Amino acid sequence: MGGERPLVLTMGDPAGIGPELALKAWLTRREARLPPFLLLADPAHLAALADRIGLEVPLAESEPEGAPAAFSGALPVLPLSLTAPAEPGRPDPAHADATLLSIAEAVRLAQAGRAAAVVTNPIAKHVLYAAGFRHPGHTEYLAALAAAPGETPPHPVMMIWSEGLAVVPVTVHIPLAAVPGALTAELIVTVARIVARDLVDRFGIARPRLALAGLNPHAGESGAIGTEDRDVIAPAVERLRQAGIEASGPWPADTMFHARARAGYDAALAMYHDQALVPIKTVAFDEAVNVTLGLPFIRTSPDHGTAFDIAGRGIARPDSLLAAIRLAGRLAARIPLASAA
Repeated sequence: MGGERPLVLTMGDPAGIGPELALKAWLTRREARLPPFLLLADPAHLAALADRIGLEVPLAESEPEGAPAAFSGALPVLPLSLTAPAEPGRPDPAHADATLLSIAEAVRLAQAGRAAAVVTNPIAKHVLYAAGFRHPGHTEYLAALAAAPGETPPHPVMMIWSEGLAVVPVTVHIPLAAVPGALTAELIVTVARIVARDLVDRFGIARPRLALAGLNPHAGESGAIGTEDRDVIAPAVERLRQAGIEASGPWPADTMFHARARAGYDAALAMYHDQALVPIKTVAFDEAVNVTLGLPFIRTSPDHGTAFDIAGRGIARPDSLLAAIRLAGRLAARIPLASAA
């Protein structure tokens, strides 16, 4: 999977669980059937962490080209030095430069064709903000890195994917009170077009079926419980149909996510963050993968945060990272995922 080019993993926040998960992922590489990957991190920090939690993980400093051959016997690491020691569970803005460098280098390798895909470990935005980080979040930073100087960054779309359900929030990290004002037909159409295109190009679904959730209870009941469903979402669905995209809705969100309903679509577009993430985390909490659509390279990520409260204790489960690595490998190898449902 992924040919001779490895996947490239970022370290995430070095005080979080990302480095620990990467170590555990390498240890389970055979039974989890993982494609080769290269970790961008500080080897000294990894060695100390492995010793702390009792893991025997040999490390091999490597460039991407040597990672596949090294992978069976050692965890390939492209060294990035931390400017300050990292203590698990104790986030420090002094680590921001190394965290961001890991992401930037991963994108550079993918854009140069030296890595098959990017898999990012979790970061903590508040730690980066304290160090002067000016992007809204991880995804927006990746989009900015993807653009050439002077170009407008691509529109990134967050999809949370599992074998049984794929969801896309149209609006993401904004207050719930701000959602109705931010929700426009143009935004919905833009997001849906990106989803449909990448489901074809990356997931191998010949004719994706998109189900759009309503914003209000009962999808507004023809304007009786809010007008956004009638005046914003329904016109967007019609525009998508006219463009040849198999879109339906708006559907009442409370009946969209049971098993029979999920069989009728390949991706559900929700109007706000929790409308999408509550069902996916209920259905596939340990297996869900964050996939960024709309970028010129493949990017996946585990669907959880830095978990500073358990970092360095050896108890973090790598399930979501394993799923992110496997999915990145499948997408890089262009293995069709016939349907998300």
